Amino acid sequence: MSFTYQDVGATRRAGFCPPGFHSLHVRSRIGEGEKVFRRAADAVLTWELHRELGVGIDAGAERAAPDVDVTVTLAGVIKAPCRVVYTVEEPRRAGWAYGTLTGHPECGEESFLVERTGDGTVWLTVTAFSRPAKWYAKAGGPATRGLQNAYARRCGKILRKLCADASEW
Repeated sequence: MSFTYQDVGATRRAGFCPPGFHSLHVRSRIGEGEKVFRRAADAVLTWELHRELGVGIDAGAERAAPDVDVTVTLAGVIKAPCRVVYTVEEPRRAGWAYGTLTGHPECGEESFLVERTGDGTVWLTVTAFSRPAKWYAKAGGPATRGLQNAYARRCGKILRKLCADASEW
């Protein structure tokens, strides 16, 4: 399957959103310290965060890596095929992005990046650009974008909960 959009990898570029797409940028504070960062990075890179969100994940590998195909199942019935387009594994940043493939209800890209800032604070940033691809996503209009925003905020809440045991406070 091929990607359903042109700008593959573009979530790396801060603030970029292709014409005709809707952008999403949600930043959530996860905690502080190296242990929290490592725990958060592991949860994001191994699909644990997504599984804890309650979505089905069928991935071609146990860890995110470029070209790994992932099918996300929403509400037990909506299949959303994606492919990892890049990963980041640096001392203070870790995460990945996937792009939509044929059959996904949306068209676009979404990234999940954990970052430890200079003061030690750990953040999760979910960035995306998308537009509806299936009739039901189009019919949802602004409500669909509201659900995407709520999903991104929930990612932060769940990751904060997963990292609570790693807190250095």
